[in-house]
This record gives sequence, C-alpha cells and structure tokens, in this order.
Amino acid sequence: MSDFPRWRYFLVAIVLVLGTLYALPNLYPPKPAVQVSAANTAVVDQALQQKITTALQTAKISYVDETIKHDAGRGDYVLIGFANGDLQKSAADALKAALGDQYTVAFNLQSTVPAWLTAIGGRPMPLGLDLQGGVRFLMAVDQGDVVDKQENNYTQDIASLLKEKKIPFVSVARNATRGQGVNVVLSSAADRSAASDAIATEYTDLGVTNGANTGDRYVLNAVIKPDKLRDLSTSAIRQNLATLSNRINALGVSEPVIQAQGEDQISVELAGVQDPAEAKKVIGATATLQYVAGLGDARDPAVQDAVKTGNVPPDAHLYYGNNGEPYLVSKTLIASGDELVDAASGNDQQSGSPMVSVTLNSAGATKMLDFTRNNVGKPMAVVYVVNTTDTKIVDGKEVRTPKTTYTVINYATIQGVFSNKFQTTGLPSSKAASELALMLKGGSLAARMDIISEGVIGPSLGQDNIEKGLKAVLLGLGLVLLAAAIYYKLFGLVADLALFFNLVILVAVMSMIGVTLTMPGIAGIVLTLGMAIDANVLICERVREELRNGSTPLASIRSGYEKAWATILDANVTHLIAALALTTMGSGPIKGFGVTLLIGILTSMFTSVTVTHAITALIHGGRKLKTLSV
Repeated sequence: MSDFPRWRYFLVAIVLVLGTLYALPNLYPPKPAVQVSAANTAVVDQALQQKITTALQTAKISYVDETIKHDAGRGDYVLIGFANGDLQKSAADALKAALGDQYTVAFNLQSTVPAWLTAIGGRPMPLGLDLQGGVRFLMAVDQGDVVDKQENNYTQDIASLLKEKKIPFVSVARNATRGQGVNVVLSSAADRSAASDAIATEYTDLGVTNGANTGDRYVLNAVIKPDKLRDLSTSAIRQNLATLSNRINALGVSEPVIQAQGEDQISVELAGVQDPAEAKKVIGATATLQYVAGLGDARDPAVQDAVKTGNVPPDAHLYYGNNGEPYLVSKTLIASGDELVDAASGNDQQSGSPMVSVTLNSAGATKMLDFTRNNVGKPMAVVYVVNTTDTKIVDGKEVRTPKTTYTVINYATIQGVFSNKFQTTGLPSSKAASELALMLKGGSLAARMDIISEGVIGPSLGQDNIEKGLKAVLLGLGLVLLAAAIYYKLFGLVADLALFFNLVILVAVMSMIGVTLTMPGIAGIVLTLGMAIDANVLICERVREELRNGSTPLASIRSGYEKAWATILDANVTHLIAALALTTMGSGPIKGFGVTLLIGILTSMFTSVTVTHAITALIHGGRKLKTLSV
C-alpha cells in the first residue's frame, strides 16, 4: 500500500527486534546464591575461593559455580550459585563456620542471563517484595535524641551570642535533666537581664526564666517551648525518611517502601535483600564525622596522665585511634557530618591509602576556614562516630541498649588554610571508606533509630505470586486473543499478533529502564492488554463501516486507520493523564501500577496502530481485493 511508507516498515522491524531481544532476559530467572565478602581488612582472592570450595566439598554441598566479582560500592566478593534454596541455606551455615568473623556470608541471587545478552545491556525486570521476597524493618525514632541534639546546639549558640553581645557570663551548660533546657550562670542581675533580653530576642523558640540566686551567681534558664519540640519531632521523622531513602537509593534497592508509621516509627521494606544484617548496617547506621581541634596525642604527658588516672580536662574528650592509641580532642566542634553536602571515596594520590573527599555547606565551610586560618601548624582531629544498638537477652526478653563509639581516624597538623573541600584519610580499608562515603552522602539521621522488629519474607511466597500472576496474564491474553480472532477474522488475527508484540515491547521497556515488577504491576499489564484491543476494535469497526458505505477494500483500510486515529488518541490521552497522576503522586505499589500503566498505554498505541497497519499493508498491498476478512 502506497500510503504506508517504507521507512515505517523499517521502524516497526527495528522496534520488534529490539523489543524481543530486551524482553528475553526475563525468561532466565535468577538462582539462589551465597555472597562472601571481606568484613574487615581480609582479602578476597583465589585463596579465599579455594577455601570456599574446600568447605563446600567437605560439607558435601553441591554448587553450580563460583566466581569473584567486583562492585564499586562493596568491593570484591565471591558469589556461589546453587540449584535451590535448601542448598543455599546449608552452604551459608557451612561457610560461616569455616570462614569465621573475617568474612561476611550473606544470601544473594545470581543472574542466569546469557553473557551475550548482558553485553548488550539486557537485564530482567527487578521484582518487588511481594514477588521476590526481601526484608522488612520497623524502626523507632528516639525522640529523646532529638531533644539532646537541639539542647546541645542551643548551648553552643547561646554561648556564642553572649560573646558576640559582650555580655560576661560564668558558664553556659545543659541541665542535667533532659528537656530542662540550658542553664546560664552570670555574675550580676544586670548581666542576667541583658542576657535574658538577648536570648529571648534571638531565639524565640526558647522560654527564658530566672533561676535561683546563690551569692554572686545569677542563674538563667532557657527551655525549648512545647510547640518547638513538636515541630522537632515531626521534622526528625521527615529527615530520617529522606535520609533512609537516599541511602537505600544509593544501594540500588529496587522500589523500596519507606513510610512513617504512627508518631515515632518508620517502616522499611527492601525487595530482593535476603540478609537483614547487611541491610541494617546501612539503614540503621548513624555514622558521621566530627572535625575538632586536637589537644594531644599519645606522646603528650597530659594524654598519658588522662589514660592512667581517668582525669580528663573539662573541655576535652579522651578518644582512641584505630590501633588503640589515645588522643585528647576538644569538645567544641569545628564541623560535623550534618554540614556535609557531598562525599566520595577513593585513594590518596600521595600515600595511596583509602580516603573520603568531602564538601561542606557554606556554614561548615565558614567555620572550617576561620579555624584553619587561625590554627596553621596546630593539630586537628577527625573523629569517626558510629551509633549502634547492642541486643541482649535478659530474663528471656530482648533488651536493646544504644551504644556510641568514637574513633580518631586522623590526627594531623594543619599545613594550610582550607574551607569547603578537603580529604579525610586514616580509614582502615577501601570498603570502610566506601561505606563512610555512602553514609555521609546519604545524609545524617536527625535522631537515633532502633530496629524494634524485623522479618524476612521467603521466596516461596514470591514464587507463588509469580505463578498466579503469570496465569492471570496468560488467561487474560488468551481470552482476548480468542475473542478478537473469532469476531474480526483475519483482522482479528493481525490484532492478536500486535497484542502479543505489545506485551513483548512492554516487558522490554520495563526491563531496560529498571521498572520493578510487583503484583500491582502485573495487574497493570493485564489491564493494558485488555485496553490495547480497544484501538483495534475501533479500527475494524471503521473499516466495516467504510465497506458498508461502498468504499473499495483498500480505501476502506486507509480510511479506517485515518478516521479511527483521532478517537484512539483521545481515549488514550485520558488514560495517560490518570497514569501520570498515579506515577507522580503515588508511592510504592501504587507508583508501580502507574508506571506499568503509563508504559503500557504508549506501547499499545504503537502496536495497535502502527504495527497492525504495517502487517495489514504487507498482506493486502498490491492485491486486487473484492472484500476483506473483517
């Protein structure tokens, strides 16, 4: 048919071939695997691979293959594939016993996609939690930690304000009782009045009252107002949600579900993650850096005295380095991870040691610039702070105790002035540098979080859902194909062929852009297939109408496609608006359904009109027709 240009044939052919190629990886399901990676400074090499082989052979556990792989985020690791989940679990237990604490043994999935498909970028669709299994955490946000941080901030801010206003004071310190604010001690009633006015003017979120007088000590109490505490609590939940999203997105977990639950809890669902311990290291960690002035190292007599007697100067902390060496560092922060806007791991060009390159925001850069300008030739310490939770069983009950570890990872003399960009060295390994960069780049948590419950969703549930979903797709597709073939004859068969390619292209596009397939997504595919045939119904009915009006068969085909196109476009635009709303405003499974529907509408418009037109043109082009099989 002359009304169908040759370039469109080429377009259809290219799209169908590419669609078939990139849909193929979904026919290769991943197999259970065990991942072995270095936990500390251990090395992943051929010797480790041989040790794994020996351990599995000793335990008489058969495996499919084992390979050393590399990932930019987690370094080298060994991946061992197995035929089923039972062998995977047995192998994990055997390897944990054989390798000890030097290596981390975790469940994983190994791709079975052929190398030639992987080479051209072919990959299967990632599966959601309901299909693939994964882990679910319920985390409680420590609201007391929010109060502690804010009161510490106000303590430093009030001291700075009084110095700026040149109001003499004896001391500024937090009240020993949480939530009772900051106590300011002044030497006269006039100073207290001036301080009260300054604080009330500068910090409207503080309630300022006079405390008891003792001789020449005049006390002022600054307490955070209840409205501000409520705002802080809400803000902490929001910031923790955003931080968790950043961290998990950096890990590459597909379509995680992260949402607030109640007033102080956060629910996290991670599809495809089979090892809760590894996931907790990332989502529950509150690792950060603190940059402080160094007051002495192990060679300093004051440090040696603090270690022996336990008498630490009031303005200092006694911390230890990676190798147990003691340091005295200032309690006053220069900058912290809260003021960091970017972080990247790598190796120092001079020493080759692992490092993290950091970039501070304007506030942090200003403080760092002021400090380094005034302290060239003096030491500065970099403190690595990690908040964890110790879990113990006491009287048959699980007791969780928060624990904070401070480690001096770098203690060096300031050689020059710098502000917002610099490097932090002294990290024990490249993996530690990579993990720290991930934590810092993802942002700091506004408050400590404790995991109060966790669960692993087994793959058996997912497999059952996959089978049911596949049956639903096949049943829906089969019934639609049968109805179209019976009612519209040859044109119905052409529509059936286009509908099949619609499914292929839809799967290919979802695979290429990494759309996560969930049960709502499968529902979106079934709905798309059902709606896709509508366009062909409109075309066939227009062709029938043209034939009844006396048009020739070829003219009827041409008019059928031309006149039906406007109606098809109008109908699909309304569907697209609804799909866009679900995609942009929804989250989790709702967003997955919307994305699937959006892609399906676009692919169905192409296959229902362009592909069917191409096939019809090939069948009827150049022939003298008396009628049409429609």
